[in-house]
Amino acid sequence: MSQYDYDKSTAFLGEWESYQWRVLLLLSLTIVPSGFTGLSIVFLGDTPAHRCHIPAAANLSAAWVNISIPPEPERTGESGAAEPSQCARYKLHALREFTERGLEPGDVNVSGLETEPCLDGWDYDTSVYTSTIITEWDLVCDDSWKNPLTSSINFCGVLAGSFVSGQLSDRFGRKVVLFASLALSNVTSFLQIFSPSWPVFCAFYFVIGMGRISSYVTAFVLGMEVLSPRVRTAFSTAGVCLFFAAGYMLLPLFAFFLRDWKNLLLGLTLPSLALVPLWWYVPESPRWLLSQGRIQEAEVLIEKAAKINKMDAPQIIFKSLQVNDFIWTSSVCPVFRTSVHRMRTVPAYVLSWVMFHWCPRRLCLSSSLVLCGGFLLLIPFIPQNLTSFAVALEMLGKFGVTTAFTIIYAFTAELYPTVLRNTALATCSMAARLGSIIAPYFIYLGRFWVSLPYVLMGALTVLTGALSLLLPESRGLPLPETVGQMQPFPGYGPRTKPGLNQD
Repeated sequence: MSQYDYDKSTAFLGEWESYQWRVLLLLSLTIVPSGFTGLSIVFLGDTPAHRCHIPAAANLSAAWVNISIPPEPERTGESGAAEPSQCARYKLHALREFTERGLEPGDVNVSGLETEPCLDGWDYDTSVYTSTIITEWDLVCDDSWKNPLTSSINFCGVLAGSFVSGQLSDRFGRKVVLFASLALSNVTSFLQIFSPSWPVFCAFYFVIGMGRISSYVTAFVLGMEVLSPRVRTAFSTAGVCLFFAAGYMLLPLFAFFLRDWKNLLLGLTLPSLALVPLWWYVPESPRWLLSQGRIQEAEVLIEKAAKINKMDAPQIIFKSLQVNDFIWTSSVCPVFRTSVHRMRTVPAYVLSWVMFHWCPRRLCLSSSLVLCGGFLLLIPFIPQNLTSFAVALEMLGKFGVTTAFTIIYAFTAELYPTVLRNTALATCSMAARLGSIIAPYFIYLGRFWVSLPYVLMGALTVLTGALSLLLPESRGLPLPETVGQMQPFPGYGPRTKPGLNQD
C-alpha cells in the first residue's frame, strides 16, 4: 500500500508565491508576543538599590539619619569601600537616645552599635524605575528568594503548557489552539496588572507561561505543515527567530519609556490586540485535516491557496490518500511507545538557517553545542583583570547556544509525523522547561565558587552536543505523515524510504 506524499500533491502551488508569503508573515507575527514575555521579568522584577526606611516618627537628627545604615563588608563599591547595608540598620532606640542626649556620631563608636532588620520597610532608588514588583511587595532581603521563584513559576507554566497544548492541538486543530492560547495569555497578562499580591501575580504568570509556549509551538507546527519545503525552512529558522528577536529587542524600548511595572505590562499586552484579525487569514493545517480524515476540507484550503497564487488546482488533489494511514489517537503516549520514540524525545538543538539549509542536521547541532560549552568551560581560566575577554567568551557561548536553539523546533518537527507532530514537539519543549525552571537559581551557585555556573552549564552543553549525534538524520527528507514513515535511529533497523509503507 503506497503512502501519501503531501508535498508532491501540493507542489503545483509553487514555493515563494503570494500564499506562502502571507502565511509566513502572519504566523511570524504571532511569535512577536513571545519575545515580549520571554524576558519581561528582567524589567518587571528588577531590584533597584534600597536601604532600610527611617520613619520621621523616630525623631532622629539629620546627622544620625545619615549614618543609620551600617556598612556591609560583603558589598564593595568601585573605590573598594563597603557599601551601606540593604537589609539592616542600627537600632533606632539607641540612635534616638544619642539624639536626645545631644551626642553626634563622632562622639560615639558607631561600629559597635547593635543592628536590627528593616522593621519599617525600605526606601528604593527611583532613578531607573518608578516601581517594579520588587518594590511593590518588598521582595528583598529575607524575601529575596521570591524573585527567582517568580521566573521559575512562569517556566512551570511553560512546562504545563507544553504538555497540554500539544495534545489539544493534535486533537482539536492547530488554528483553534493557536488563537485560544494567544487570547488566554493576553487576557491573563491584562489581569496581572491588577494583582493585589505576589502570589496572585505568580498565579497569573503561570497561566501566561502556558499560553505563550502554546501559541509559539502551535504556530511553529502550523507553519511547518502548511508551507512548502523551501519556505518551511525559512520560516522555521529566519522567520520565527527574527520576529521573536523583534519582540526581544522592542522590550527594552518599552521598558525605557514605561518605568512603572504596571504601565510596562499594559504596554506589552495591548499590541497583541492587533493579532485578532489574523483569525480570518491564517488557515488550518491541511495535513492535520487529512490526519483526521477531513479530506474535503483540506482540498478546499488548497484550492483557496491556489486561487491566491492565481493558479488552477487539479480537480482531485489528494487522490491517492488512504485515510487509515493518517488517523491516530492524539496522545503523548505514542511518543514513548517504542524505544525509537523514547530516544528521539531527548531534547534536541540545532543550528542557524545557513547551516540548517546546507549541512547535515546532527553535525550542525553537535558542533554548535560543543562550541557553546567549550567557550563556557574556558571562562574559569581567564584572569580576573581580563573581564572584557571573559565577557567576549560569554557572548560567543551565547552565540553558539542561540544558533542551536534557532533550529530546535524545525529539527524536531522533521523527525515526527503529522499525527504526532504537535504533541511530540510540545513534549520535547516541556522537557526543555525543566532547565528553564532551575536556571534562575544557577547564579546562586557562584556563592560557593564563582566559576561553578560556567563549569556546570558548559559541561552539560558539551554532553548534549555529543548525545545529539545519536539522533536520526532528516536533511533532504519530506515530512513524515505517519508513524511508519519515521526514520529509525542509526543501528536500530533498516532505513525506510519516506515514500513507502511497510505492511
